[in-house]
Amino acid sequence: MSTVRRKPRSYHPDRVRDALLAQVEFLRLAAGELTEEQLGKPSGLPGWDIRVLLAHLAGQIDSLPQLLAEPAPRAARPTVGLDAWALSTAEAAEKIDAASRADAAAPGGPTAAIDAAAEELESVIDTGVREDVLLPHPAGVMRALDFTVSRIVELVVHSDDLTRATGRPVRLDRMALATTVRVLADALAAKAPGASTEVRIPPFAAVQCIAGPRHTRGTPPNVVETDPITWMRLATGRTSWRLATATGRLKASGERAAGLEQHLPVLS
Repeated sequence: MSTVRRKPRSYHPDRVRDALLAQVEFLRLAAGELTEEQLGKPSGLPGWDIRVLLAHLAGQIDSLPQLLAEPAPRAARPTVGLDAWALSTAEAAEKIDAASRADAAAPGGPTAAIDAAAEELESVIDTGVREDVLLPHPAGVMRALDFTVSRIVELVVHSDDLTRATGRPVRLDRMALATTVRVLADALAAKAPGASTEVRIPPFAAVQCIAGPRHTRGTPPNVVETDPITWMRLATGRTSWRLATATGRLKASGERAAGLEQHLPVLS
């Protein structure tokens, strides 16, 4: 039984730039409409109110300008790609939590911080989507383009958190959502390598995963299919396999398909 080797997915710099800037703008608009009372309401994330969530988002937007301002790494090539980034996020959870709480308590407020971070981002975004620029990410050396793609994932996931917390939809840019779905699907395939089960998230992605007999022709015997928002929430621990199945948003067929649950979430 052989392991399927996947070629890393490519992302077009112009589309990445446009998707990130669009999602930042949608987030700015949504944050600017929140009242002081709403900022103190639970975000749905453990221990965070909406104020802390917005402070975290400001930090995610500002992280690209900050890394670009640091000395370039001595490495000649990247050591961390998008799969590794997604699967390593839990390791930084405590540090991120502490930084977000501190930022939320800073003068000026999180909405102003998002506006300021967005302006900084616009000034460096063209460098941020270059494939030949390396950044000293805490998890390892990353291509600037890959790191910028990871910012899209952060913003889309947390924009959805904000939607659920406030009951007011935060618009998701289509390309930004597609990018997020693909990054999370590829991370699953890296976490559970194999070709016995096909995961379909139409219209954006389909990947094979989980060790077992490889399917080559016709309809795969083990298939998991869901919509982009449900997949994003499953892959980030925002919803459960049981709830997604019970509501009909997730369909799994074949004896190996149910085994996918043990590999979720892939990013937390």
